[in-house]
Amino acid sequence: MSTKTLTVGGRDVEISNATKILFPDDGITKFDLAEFYAKIAETALPHYRERPVTMQRFPDGIEADGFFQKNVPDHFPDWIKRVEVPKEGGIVTHAVVTEAATLVYLADQGCITPHLALARAGTARKPDRMVFDLDPSDDDFGKVQEVARAVKRALDQRALPSFVTTTGSRGLHIVLSLDASVEVARLRPFARRLAEEVAAAHPALATTEQRKAKRGDKVLIDTFRTAHAQTAVAPYAVRARKGAPVATPLRWPEAFSSEMTPDRYSIASIFRRLGQTMDPWADIDDDPQDATRLAEAG
Repeated sequence: MSTKTLTVGGRDVEISNATKILFPDDGITKFDLAEFYAKIAETALPHYRERPVTMQRFPDGIEADGFFQKNVPDHFPDWIKRVEVPKEGGIVTHAVVTEAATLVYLADQGCITPHLALARAGTARKPDRMVFDLDPSDDDFGKVQEVARAVKRALDQRALPSFVTTTGSRGLHIVLSLDASVEVARLRPFARRLAEEVAAAHPALATTEQRKAKRGDKVLIDTFRTAHAQTAVAPYAVRARKGAPVATPLRWPEAFSSEMTPDRYSIASIFRRLGQTMDPWADIDDDPQDATRLAEAG
């Protein structure tokens, strides 16, 4: 298998085994993945700023077992920024994406999907994102959309502007931008209470039951990510699924459209979208919400 070089932001990044097929049904190679991340970086990089990365790697392609990796291996080049994040009993050294070349290098390592911490490196225990993960028990995306309406309505009633993204998998993420003023443990009661309120108001559609066997065909409103060192799939990241879908930030009317699906946008179509519309999350950090207020309301 060949080695090719991508020149990105003044850096030459070698892509080993460049012709290796990562997505067999789609013929997408490792070099194709690296080119995608080089091209998407202009839109995606603002969302990575100061966020520790967890790599979801598939060195042998999506039909083989993948794995999550947090610690930066010793062989990573010195120009990739690192940050140490405390954990129980020690620390984890994560990569931080500061330039397009880092995304390309991660693709060379078989990282199909970067996941981002919900707290920035300097405030590891004080998140500036709160995520409500709508996880369906079946493939009825219409139910996900109805639950999303209910969660958005509950947030609107509290004067909390929210953002929405496809996951590139089966559901949606609803996201609040926070001011990183409160430790995450103090935010859990608010997230849990709002999810339970929505589930109680829509008992045929929604649940907060974590155990799959007890969910039936309902949509889980998962608030588990409101905890220390949690992550969410990065905006504009590729998912390791047939078709190479891309996690895509949406405007709310798009999220509710009958034409929307959680995997609608892919490597093959995302740039056409971005040629027609600005990133709906471009202003997500402009007016962060007072996390202290949420903690006190919880």
